Amino acid sequence: MASASLPRSTRESQIGSSTSESDSDSGQRVSSLGCNVLVLNRFYMAIRVVNVRRAMTLLYRGCAEVITIEDSSYYNYDFDSWCEVSQILALEKQPDEDYLRAVGFEIQVPRIVRLTRYDKLPRASVRFNRKNLFARDDHRCQYCGQDRPSSQLSLDHVVPRSHGGKTTWENIVCSCLPCNSRKGGRTPAQAGMKLLTNPSKPSGSPLLAVTVDDPRYASWKTFVQDRSATG
Repeated sequence: MASASLPRSTRESQIGSSTSESDSDSGQRVSSLGCNVLVLNRFYMAIRVVNVRRAMTLLYRGCAEVITIEDSSYYNYDFDSWCEVSQILALEKQPDEDYLRAVGFEIQVPRIVRLTRYDKLPRASVRFNRKNLFARDDHRCQYCGQDRPSSQLSLDHVVPRSHGGKTTWENIVCSCLPCNSRKGGRTPAQAGMKLLTNPSKPSGSPLLAVTVDDPRYASWKTFVQDRSATG
């Protein structure tokens, strides 16, 4: 646990340098930075999902604390204590755990963080953005059905804007680049293509609905249960 005694500012700079490096140099790093973190408000209510960088920033600045669940009990950790605990946990890593590598030590990627001074309730509506649209369609092209990484996907207007189509939940679908190019500025019928599903506005966070089934995020179910937090 010698690395846990490093000055707090030093540990933060080392973590920052680790996560800012190219994702291509380490498969583990890509996996770790690609994780999601559930955010709770001060009253332990799920309010959103953020990426690892955002969660670590909130933790370091003292705006949030890590929440873990063991034997039905909650355990809270600030940045310093989480760094120390991570050194112990890293000795026996589990398959469902992810770590960020810094110079001389590792810190476990938290699954849940709690905002210490935020008591607002979850948003009633789902944000209309690229991330939620990809999650709603499960990163699967809605024309050919292929599951692809985000870098190989685009968003397609079912009814093109040139035909009066609007940029709404009901008219935007996830599409792979080849299918998007093939369809062009035509409707699916004009291009001889069919949609796998009819696009619609989700009732809850699509990102949360997809992620909660991942065994790495089993602890989320304690807080989200059958309702969705908004992203």
